[in-house]
Amino acid sequence: MSKQAIDLSQFDEGYRAEQPEERGDFESVPDGKYQVNVEKVELTEAQSTGNPMLKWTLRIIAPKFVNRLMWRNSVITHNTLKYVKTDLHLCGLDLEKISDLPQQLRRLLDVKLEVTKKTKGDNENIFFNRRIENDHAPGKFRQEAGDALVPF
Repeated sequence: MSKQAIDLSQFDEGYRAEQPEERGDFESVPDGKYQVNVEKVELTEAQSTGNPMLKWTLRIIAPKFVNRLMWRNSVITHNTLKYVKTDLHLCGLDLEKISDLPQQLRRLLDVKLEVTKKTKGDNENIFFNRRIENDHAPGKFRQEAGDALVPF
């Protein structure tokens, strides 16, 4: 019995567009406050429940662990709508109705945020604290990053 070859050609265009990630340390970044850039946001389904979910990829830009990635999943249910709407608003995306979200995901890219990472047991949570406005003042962004970490 010979197996048929698996045709991967449907993935060729996407594969060409992807950039390999630099991977060094696979350990999670420690709990604390970080300045991040929203690198990717996908609307997908949660594996366990099938509920719609926003899958966030956040790249740390300051002050420590620069270029490391953090991930956040925001499951969308009737009980979580308030939190999802708050996160979207914080990112500068105010929608009339959530069904408009798929067409507006690109507006979430490159948003700069201050986030807090907290671990409790095996669960890692990323909380969006505030949006960081980029006013193009040299060094101001890094200064805000330093100010955000004064207690640490």
